[in-house]
Amino acid sequence: MLHYIIVFLISMVPLIELRGAIPYAVGMHCNMVAAYIIAIIGNMLPVPFIYLFARKVLEWGKDKKYIGKFFTFCLEKGEKGGKKLQAKAGRGLFIALMLFVGIPLPGTGAWTGTLAASMLDMDFKKSVVAVMLGVIIAGVIMGLASAGLFGAIGAIFAPK
Repeated sequence: MLHYIIVFLISMVPLIELRGAIPYAVGMHCNMVAAYIIAIIGNMLPVPFIYLFARKVLEWGKDKKYIGKFFTFCLEKGEKGGKKLQAKAGRGLFIALMLFVGIPLPGTGAWTGTLAASMLDMDFKKSVVAVMLGVIIAGVIMGLASAGLFGAIGAIFAPK
């Protein structure tokens, strides 16, 4: 039970998210279906709050003495990510956001994707659905990678 709580908590941490929670669950020999569902719930829990409040909080704190630099960095990262996403996606912003969140690389994920959607003033419901689909994709990729599927495929097709 404790490992599932840890999976839940890890999946809520910015930058780590379920990209860290799934490998942890595999390492702790958790039931993968249960861990996957718990990681998705934990990863998605902050999303509405990020969309609705993060931009306002970051705007408020950007000129504060001790937190200003960090808040400004977060705002700039969100704006830069949003503009980059919009430039590449054009009208396919929903799919671009889903893929941005779904590709498990550093700096992509539900937190950054939701902040970018907020900066772009994307529709709330569409943003949440795109982020959720991306989280599901990232969870499948991380589950397969953590279970060793990619290593096994590489071993099969590696030159001899």
